[in-house]
This record gives sequence, structure tokens and C-alpha cells, in this order.
Amino acid sequence: MQEKRLNPKRWFILPKWEELPSDMRTDAVKPYYDALSKHKAGLFFKRVFDVIASLLLIILLGIPMLVIAIIIKCDSKGPVFFRQERAAAYGVVFRIHKFRTMVNNAEKQGTSVTVDNDVRITKAGSKLRNHRLDEFPQVFDVLAGNMSFVGTRPEVMKYVNRYTDEMKATLLMPAGITSIASIEYKDEAELLEKAEDADEVYVNEILPDKMKYNLDSVRNFGFFKDIGVLFKTVGAVFRG
Repeated sequence: MQEKRLNPKRWFILPKWEELPSDMRTDAVKPYYDALSKHKAGLFFKRVFDVIASLLLIILLGIPMLVIAIIIKCDSKGPVFFRQERAAAYGVVFRIHKFRTMVNNAEKQGTSVTVDNDVRITKAGSKLRNHRLDEFPQVFDVLAGNMSFVGTRPEVMKYVNRYTDEMKATLLMPAGITSIASIEYKDEAELLEKAEDADEVYVNEILPDKMKYNLDSVRNFGFFKDIGVLFKTVGAVFRG
């Protein structure tokens, strides 16, 4: 019998345990599922907030995003947006929206993670990354339901395929634009700069540590805690 495919855009309605993908119905994931099941109202209000806030930001950021798009097109050849397959809730694949900050087809010229002083980064892209302006288009992913403002950063599938059973608990919720792990590892590219194999260092050293923060966020989820993370993110961006 074919396994039922969950709609990742309806993450705010926690599915029944038996409806989860088989690789998520494990003893390692169950405690996180049980913790989330006590916060169904919080998950609903999280989605309401995402819809309202993303609509407001699309209106407010419309002109700035248009200006950024023009700068990107004038700076280097290639599309305005960088689209790449990432993991949404329940491990379902979606294509993320980001402003392109690297040369066209950069993913074919190096690792899936970005290191400090990466030669693939364009002149305009460097400025966008420094101030996280390349993340702006993800408000469309939030509005669509593929992402949330707060949650585990969406990983490319080759990293998701190497998740431990416990790490898969983060897939109970949508990927996010920001998180405590994102704040703590905002200098991740610098940490990877001198690595001989950036992919392996990321998977074996950085990802497990980031997941400690992500898993704690799932286990102790709260709507107002998410709002607090947003304020911490704004503070971290302004502090550089």
C-alpha cells in the first residue's frame, strides 16, 4: 500500500502520528511529536502570523526588492533569483527563493555550503549577504506555506539524507528564515573557509551542533518564543 503523502503547506495542522512518513515514525521523533501536540493552537497562530506578516512585508519591500533585482542584473549575468531544492515539512521538496548572490550555476562549481571569501560570490552578492538582504524573497515561500519566519533553516536534500533519526524531528515543522541556530552560526561561512572538505566538516561538525538548537526549539515550541527569536535576529543583523 502506497504511503500517504502529506501536504507540507498544512504543517500548522499537526497530522496523526500514523500519517507521518515511515522514516519519521521512530522512537527518536516521538517525544518531539508529543511535545508539539500540546501546542496545536500555537502552531495555528504561528501560521496566521506568517500570512499577515509576509503580506505586509511584500508590500513594504516591493520597491526595495525591485531595486535589488536591477542591481543584480547589472552586476552579473544570470537570473535575479537563486532557486534550489530544499526540504520542507515532512521532508517534502520545494524550491526556495533567494536573491542570487553568486555567479550563475555556482552550485555546479563547488560545495553546497558557502565559505568565507568564496570566489563564486559576486560583488553585489557580497553586500547582500553581509546584511542578509538576499533572504528577502523568502517571504513568498512563507506566504505559500513552504516556510515560516522562524524554524530550522531548509537544507539541501543531500544533507537531509544524512540526518539522524532524531534530526528528522525538525521536519515536523516548516523550515524557517531564521532561528537561534542561524543567529549562533551567522559566521558559518568563516568557519568553513579553511576546511579541506567543507561538505564533510559541515555535516560532521557544524550541522550536529546547529541541530541541538533546532531540536530544542521543536521540543520547547511556543508562539511567543518565535516572536522573541525574530527580535533577536533583528538585533543580530544590526550588530553586524
